Amino acid sequence: MCGIVGVVSNSPVNQLIYDALLLLQHRGQDAAGIATSHGNKFFMHKANGLVRDVFRTRNMRSLPGNAGIGQVRYPTAGSASSEEEAQPFYVNAPFGIALAHNGNLTNWEQLKIEMFKNDRRHINTDSDSEVLLNVLAHEIQEATSGYSLDPASLFRAVTVLHKRVRGSYAVVAQIAGYGMLAFRDPYGIRPLCIGVNETDKGNEYMVASESVALEGLGFRFLRDVVPGEAIFIDQDLQLYNQQCADNPLLNPCAFEFVYFARPDSVIDGASVYATRLKMGEYLAEKVRRQFASGEIDVVMPIPDSSRPAAMELALKLGIEYREGFIKNRYIGRTFLMPGQAVRRKSVRQKLNAIPSEFKGKNVLLVDDSIVRGTTSREIVQMARESGAKQVIFASAAPPVKFPNVYGIDMPTRKELIAFGRTEEEVCREITADALVYQDVDALMSSISDINPALRRFEASCFTGDYITGDISRDYLERIEFARNNPKPVNEDLVRSQLNLNLAQVE
Repeated sequence: MCGIVGVVSNSPVNQLIYDALLLLQHRGQDAAGIATSHGNKFFMHKANGLVRDVFRTRNMRSLPGNAGIGQVRYPTAGSASSEEEAQPFYVNAPFGIALAHNGNLTNWEQLKIEMFKNDRRHINTDSDSEVLLNVLAHEIQEATSGYSLDPASLFRAVTVLHKRVRGSYAVVAQIAGYGMLAFRDPYGIRPLCIGVNETDKGNEYMVASESVALEGLGFRFLRDVVPGEAIFIDQDLQLYNQQCADNPLLNPCAFEFVYFARPDSVIDGASVYATRLKMGEYLAEKVRRQFASGEIDVVMPIPDSSRPAAMELALKLGIEYREGFIKNRYIGRTFLMPGQAVRRKSVRQKLNAIPSEFKGKNVLLVDDSIVRGTTSREIVQMARESGAKQVIFASAAPPVKFPNVYGIDMPTRKELIAFGRTEEEVCREITADALVYQDVDALMSSISDINPALRRFEASCFTGDYITGDISRDYLERIEFARNNPKPVNEDLVRSQLNLNLAQVE
């Protein structure tokens, strides 16, 4: 999962992009990068770390220009936490393109082979984003003639890209000397929106992963970029757009509403905060069916993303709502942290219980989801150590049973506590006295109740239904094998495997 932003303005954009990345920091804490365009030249700085640590005054001064893009990143399944894979990526032909991407390509390995064999392009990292950049660059080159570039040529390039690329992708790209291109995959899995700021010098535009980045910087939200659409804003701040996919169909990621997005964002017409309140409302009905009146003394959230659901649940059931855990806001989001041991240690650093709120009570703890179960188990133990008589655990999301291949770092089935286990078995694993999961239909209704136009969702981690239609059991097993068997690079083996793959393509 990543956060991306692009700005085209009449004045320097380095500070605007920096501030937007701060507002999107929750989407990635591994690396950050900015590329600005001044004349026909790019200026770029990127590194591992939080935005505030990556960019110092000297770095900001070295990013001139009235247009640019930026990204905050966390590594997806099996990828290295490497500065080489920090974004934006850059390629010098045609014209010079810098690109930032949120999502995950499911056919990037095949595309990488095609790039080498057919397009004569070299991919220097194991990042699918570099593959995507080179596909875009190749298609722009194919769509243009001579030395000029126009919106129609760009839209032709994106049209072909949609046919070649599979998976999830929301993209901002800066083309040297021409302007900014933004587009979204035909399923609309990852969010992308556009806003405008009307100034004395004319309009300036921002494209970002979430509306909070626009509104937090004084931009007026215009609309979401629709699935399959491409938007181009040239250096004269003229905006062009075109639908570039044959059969686009909006399927936003349900996990954005459950966990990733900020509650003050609006994604595809649905307020994230309002959807989380609805999740609490539906969850309350299920709790009411399973527990008698008076069996629960107090409802407590696991801060922060579960707070709206917990508050609404307590209100609907008429049960006292209390804050039993205090969060250390200087510790990163544990879901984004690679490795079980790191997550387990971080939970105790991140949350501290208030014993007086637990002592002698039957406590209902509400969390946004249960993925690996490590955090949930630690939290239940903390509640018991603080004197809770009984600990009931409720998840505002359904059981996460399947890997996500569209940009969320939960790729292997064995890492998912709900995979192959009943709810009773999960309850024992996290050492709770009782467990309540949200129903899948209730989660979908929580979102569609807020925006009735949203009827379909990318919810593969709950249902196992991969909407791009290209995910097989063999594909999932290959991902799991690669993740569980990291090996040093053997150049001879790589060459032999590449030759084998090329032969298969032929």
